[in-house]
Amino acid sequence: MTASIKQTTDKAYDILQTERVNPLDAIFAPKTVAVIGASEKAGSVGRTLLWNLITNPFSGTVFPINPQRHSVLGIKAYPSIFDVPEKIDLAVIATPAHTVPKIISDCVDAGIKGAIIISAGFKEAGAKGIALEQEILQIAHRGKIRIIGPNCLGVMSPISGLNATFASTMARRGNVGFISQSGALCTAILDWSLQENVGFSAFVSIGSMLDINWGDLIYYLGDDQNTKSIVIYMESIGDARSFLSAAREVALTKPIIVIKAGRTAAAAKAAASHTGSLAGSDAVLDAAFRRCGVLRVNSISDLFDMSEVLAKQPRPQGSRLTILTNAGGPGVLATDTLIESGGELAQISPEIMNSLNEILPPQWSHNNPIDILGDADPQRYTKALEIAATDPNSDGLLVILTPQSMTDPTQTAEQLKPYSQMSNKPILASWMGGTDVAAGEEILNRQGIPTYRYPDTAARIFSYMWRYSYNLQGIYETPVLPTSDCNSNTRDCALVETIINDARKAGRTILTEFESKEILAAYGIPVVAGSIAKNVEEAVECAEKIGYPVVLKLYSQTITHKTDVGGVQLNLRNPEAVKKAYSLIETSVFEKAKPEDFLGVTVQKMVKTSGYELIIGSSLDPQFGPVLLFGAGGELVEVFQDSAIALPPLNTTLARRMMEQTKIYKALKGVRGRESINMAALEELLVVFSQLVVEQRGIKEIDINPLLAIPPTPDHPGGLIALDGRIVLHPVEVEDHQLPKLAIRPYPHQYVSNWTLKNGTPIIIRPIRPEDEPLIVKFHKTLSEESVYLRYFHLIKLSQRIAHERLTRICFIDYDREMALVAEYENPETKETEILAVGRLSKLHGNNAAEFAMLVGDRFQCQGLGTELLRRLIEVGKNEKICCISADILADNLGMQRVCEKLGFKISHTNDTTVLKAEIDC
Repeated sequence: MTASIKQTTDKAYDILQTERVNPLDAIFAPKTVAVIGASEKAGSVGRTLLWNLITNPFSGTVFPINPQRHSVLGIKAYPSIFDVPEKIDLAVIATPAHTVPKIISDCVDAGIKGAIIISAGFKEAGAKGIALEQEILQIAHRGKIRIIGPNCLGVMSPISGLNATFASTMARRGNVGFISQSGALCTAILDWSLQENVGFSAFVSIGSMLDINWGDLIYYLGDDQNTKSIVIYMESIGDARSFLSAAREVALTKPIIVIKAGRTAAAAKAAASHTGSLAGSDAVLDAAFRRCGVLRVNSISDLFDMSEVLAKQPRPQGSRLTILTNAGGPGVLATDTLIESGGELAQISPEIMNSLNEILPPQWSHNNPIDILGDADPQRYTKALEIAATDPNSDGLLVILTPQSMTDPTQTAEQLKPYSQMSNKPILASWMGGTDVAAGEEILNRQGIPTYRYPDTAARIFSYMWRYSYNLQGIYETPVLPTSDCNSNTRDCALVETIINDARKAGRTILTEFESKEILAAYGIPVVAGSIAKNVEEAVECAEKIGYPVVLKLYSQTITHKTDVGGVQLNLRNPEAVKKAYSLIETSVFEKAKPEDFLGVTVQKMVKTSGYELIIGSSLDPQFGPVLLFGAGGELVEVFQDSAIALPPLNTTLARRMMEQTKIYKALKGVRGRESINMAALEELLVVFSQLVVEQRGIKEIDINPLLAIPPTPDHPGGLIALDGRIVLHPVEVEDHQLPKLAIRPYPHQYVSNWTLKNGTPIIIRPIRPEDEPLIVKFHKTLSEESVYLRYFHLIKLSQRIAHERLTRICFIDYDREMALVAEYENPETKETEILAVGRLSKLHGNNAAEFAMLVGDRFQCQGLGTELLRRLIEVGKNEKICCISADILADNLGMQRVCEKLGFKISHTNDTTVLKAEIDC
């Protein structure tokens, strides 16, 4: 039993590339445009808008709207939108801010589906502007009109000729989709692009993103066949979840390159005042970009250089670059930049070294950079490149040429042409000089080998390429399911909720160390157990029970950083030491804080700290909500500042990638004869910690510092112990709906439940997860040709169906955008888990509808499983507020048709007699 969505939901991934109507087509491909505020006044925005529309034919009709004039620029004008004789697709509005709400209301009443608000004076102007925006948004939602702006330059679609901007010129046709939050920067880049011969498929000034945001435009350009890469100038991210969801989906097939203003505090303040938006941490933004496969660059030239190189050359699989040069100095400059930007020089293998020795003069560098000397002719370049290209230790090549007396830049470029499309590594070139090398540069660029005037630029571009490739690998590398499985049944959530609720009811936002450790232990995180002692006698009694040596720590409901007030005493070996330590802590707190801050001490076993002290924590970012931190811990954590940031939730791959961002990561793997810690256990602990942060939304801040990491021992097989814990809660007056929203939707446990097949076999139906890729491979191996044909409308080879690149899009899903349910059971013979069926519900881009697809294994058909999966998908659709669900079904697929009819779907014919359409309203 199968149903298919004909692989058309995501055009970026589609084979069929079936056309669909997107609401944003009204803005990017309108047939009729109304210019509201069209004017004859020289130099006015209204005049420039109208002029640009009528002088750049886009196969549409333009209607000026101006109640004061009968015509504008010789074109008949209309008093209002209601007087226009044709139905309008797009309204371009250039009137004062206070008039815009009424105009949008008129557009809604006239059935217009797209609007561009050029006008300024909204949230960037303060409270009145914010109120105007909210009024406009309410009106827009009533009429389902989509809006770009306000406070923007407008939109160009150079492929069709649409120029709905007040820019002074039209962009060239090309394959780069450009989106900018700054209209002024748009005009500067437009001017630069004409000089540099850079072309665009779309050129969008997004303004303050009242309605249409980054996510909407990324989805739209991701679906656009004319767009090969997406470049963005960003000042604020706006709806973080929407951006991450769209970027993560599209980045796998189309590079998304961002330059984000506001890296420094002063620039962030300026950007915030410009956009009227909150600015989050720049480090958190970097982590978010890594998480969704977006590449961040720091200059406008790099923005477009990366767009070009990723369209022409394959992504490197590693960070190792081989530099081939005819001059030592440029090679050294390139090396410096390469190392500084995160790349590394490839180590020449012995075989490659021997081969180079055979064809190069004895004076060559015998190292990387490969300096083939200033008298190198085209043949020497070619032979050296041919050898270097085969080096397995290298992930990319940079060829540098300086014009010297024996050099032939043009012929050398001709000789390099066969290497322009190596399948597994990129090649870049730096032809240094001016007119002498211009012909060679043109040959290389025409052949698809990007050229750069300076070698350090080329080296930096390679490092960017590697960073982009590294980010994508991290997203789509299949993780390992932790042994704990992060199963909610293994956690004592009731205890955690009791601790948090009791504290909030008491008006406390700070948990004691004892309470914090109870929460950590409830999630299976190893802690040093302790006992509370409210007087010195109890402290001695607890120490005797635990066994010496012990540690005394301040017990307080108001102080979290105990060492700041002298609240920690270590290595106490007898009762007298315990008594003295208790007195010292009490006295110190009285002096440095307040007497009521001292409630006693906690007594713990002294743990040898011969391992590494780490910190794991979480805090709130104003744009992304809860964020995770990992790094070197202990008392000097702020001094060393060796940490990495990531967004929850994590899987084992993302946890390892987070650790790789730190310097201490290398030490944890074992250095100078020291044994490695249990890295797999640390990955799992990070995953569990991220689940704690995701599930316990009442927690505002949490950290484990230090987390002691030691090589595994019989007493501590994981080698990880939380020595201290700190948790800060949201105040009790913060209600559940006010708690910060996660930037990435976590695993939807609410859709996990048991079910029984007709034959009595118990199964579990649950959402798919990235770790399921091996199970999906096994599932596909069980399918018959008939099942494959009915699902995909044609036969697909098994090797294609189980390719990792394909399965990443099936298993690594964004639960905000789609929901895939799998049915699994434990095979009674092999005791292994197997997947029996998959049902998928995918939201369509640009609207609130969804399509479903289903595939049930042959052995488990006619067991009611298909009906149950589809019933659950309908329930998911209702919960997710989907308006309607549909699917394309082959006319031969009678079983799927019966299931759909049973659940209330309407079956109708399509233009294709072999395909039926099933639809249901949610």
